[in-house]
Amino acid sequence: MPVIVNGVELSDADLERELPLHEQAGNPMREAVTALVLRRVLLDEASRQGLDASDEEGAIGGLLAREATAPEADEAACRRFYQMHPERFMVGELIEADHILFQVTPSVNLDMLRAHANVVLAELLEDPSRFAEVAREQSNCPSAAVGGSLGQLGRGDTVPEFERAVFALPAGGLLPQLLQTRHGLHIVRVTRRIEGRLLPYEHVAGQIASALTAMSRDIAWRQYVKLLVGRARIQGIDLEDGEPERVFSGSAA
Repeated sequence: MPVIVNGVELSDADLERELPLHEQAGNPMREAVTALVLRRVLLDEASRQGLDASDEEGAIGGLLAREATAPEADEAACRRFYQMHPERFMVGELIEADHILFQVTPSVNLDMLRAHANVVLAELLEDPSRFAEVAREQSNCPSAAVGGSLGQLGRGDTVPEFERAVFALPAGGLLPQLLQTRHGLHIVRVTRRIEGRLLPYEHVAGQIASALTAMSRDIAWRQYVKLLVGRARIQGIDLEDGEPERVFSGSAA
């Protein structure tokens, strides 16, 4: 079924060009179509406001600059962010961690996998000394060959959900519940910690201001796009609540 936005049908050529940009998405085809819909909506509005739509990037940028302005981050907001998220401004912080991965694949029954992983976790909570042995037998990660060892990890070395959990554990700590990430279910422990040091606020103030301003701009852009989508005539796809903002945010980043 063709997708038509404000009377204009999206072409196969446009989709072929857009699709490679969304290869990592859960549903690349849908995300690509949604991105094209949003682009068409923005270009139509830019044209309606008299902007030169022959330069598509310039027209969209001009439209957003005019209609979706966002405030610059002030000193107070930057200092609050620094105080609330000190872990983001630590340097030299390292951990040594082990894990056992129960990989989630399309053919796996997640409930059965979770039940099995919880049994294994309960056994290790009773006898943590068997961690390496169990990792070699059970883990779906290449680290199984070395008893589940991931070696030294710094901030940014793993996916965010894994990082948050392991950096919150003390040395020698075994997480008492399963950790679920995009890769599957994990049993994790930290064997060693090397504490870092907090960078002074003055060293990171500019970085914080840039990040907060970008966040504010992103929120303003997403709200504006949602408004335009609500006004547009879109046929051939039903956009889910929140989907346009998510795809637009990902494309803008």
